[in-house]
Amino acid sequence: MSTAATLQAQREAVRRPVVPSAVLGTLIFVVSETMFFVGMISAFTISKAGALPGTWPVPGQPMLPAASTALNTAALMLSGVLLLVGQRLWAKQHAQAKFVVLAAWALGLAFVALQGREWAALLSQGLTMGSSRLGAFFYLIVGTHALHAVAALVFLGLALVQLFRGTLKGGLFFGAQTFWYFVVVLWPVIYARVYF
Repeated sequence: MSTAATLQAQREAVRRPVVPSAVLGTLIFVVSETMFFVGMISAFTISKAGALPGTWPVPGQPMLPAASTALNTAALMLSGVLLLVGQRLWAKQHAQAKFVVLAAWALGLAFVALQGREWAALLSQGLTMGSSRLGAFFYLIVGTHALHAVAALVFLGLALVQLFRGTLKGGLFFGAQTFWYFVVVLWPVIYARVYF
């Protein structure tokens, strides 16, 4: 083969990335968002540790509903497990995959709805962003997590629609799963640090 032909063949060859763009983009996003949450949780922890005795939480403010949130946390964890099962079924082209992923999505939606109900109750009891540092940190951290959960549910919902249509591609499903697992794995850390 001539040098010109070799150069032409090299130009025409498709270079495949070592890591697919969707995978790399999702991983970079998750790492950066993890750092963002670590910063917020660290600020909360430092603020709580530095509070004068008897000032955290502010007397007269409602207690965070740790017991009901524990049940909500269990629903979110189950959602993550079901998504993992659904992915494995999908990889084996099992017809039940779409229903398992739908159940995972529905549990995620229930988590967000129950968190919204919790917020409404706390607001009606006087816990606001302006009422105390606890209120400010609570709504900042839990609210940011809720926004991530809603975005991940939209992403997962898009994948779910394609799954039901039979047109789902691995890159979209990987991205949606990774984003949802981020939401799922992050929540117990937030729950343990903020609610107790």
